Amino acid sequence: MTVSVLIVDDQAMVRAGFAAILDAQPDIEVVGQAADGEEGVALSHRLRPDVVLMDVRMPGTNGLEATRRLMDPPPRVDHRPRVVILTTFDIDEYVHDALAAGASGFLLKDAPPADLVQAVRVVASGDALLAPSVTRRLLERFAEQRPPSDRHALRLADLTEREREILERIARGRSNTEIAAELFIAEQTVKTHVTRIFAKLGLRDRVQAVILAYDAGLVQPDR
Repeated sequence: MTVSVLIVDDQAMVRAGFAAILDAQPDIEVVGQAADGEEGVALSHRLRPDVVLMDVRMPGTNGLEATRRLMDPPPRVDHRPRVVILTTFDIDEYVHDALAAGASGFLLKDAPPADLVQAVRVVASGDALLAPSVTRRLLERFAEQRPPSDRHALRLADLTEREREILERIARGRSNTEIAAELFIAEQTVKTHVTRIFAKLGLRDRVQAVILAYDAGLVQPDR
């Protein structure tokens, strides 16, 4: 199956470079390019790509607002692509907010070409949280700067003690297999708990779970 990709970036050379890298892959096709978030949202609604590579800092409609609109499309569209945020800064408040809005991960623009290709394939397959150590570092930085959100903390009240244990381990980057080993339960049981956690908290994927855990104070930096 070919993965369709839309590239949204205000720099023409960046778009051209990414397109050349991705189009050289037998299983990836760049179906469109946009120079700003407004155009990117319109093209995404029309072309319905599997993955959108979204620059976070652009004039006009930036990547954060564009991501929010892609994750909450109008009824006539009914299409939510997987969004990978592109940034030159690994510690960037826009990235934090874009991940919270529904992006599947982020990638530094100076990453090797192989990382770009892998990012597209990973999110297209349904996975999320690219470069977990970097993502956790970003979240820890903002957890140090922002007090825990009472609103998010209240959402955790709906979880059982076991579900809170599993959410904490998700936030620390553990896989389902690792969580099962640590808690001495079956991996299928972990999967069931994860599904229930996402349903109770209205989460789309593990990226949003990690962000909520940090924002609610369930996980503290360096602990």
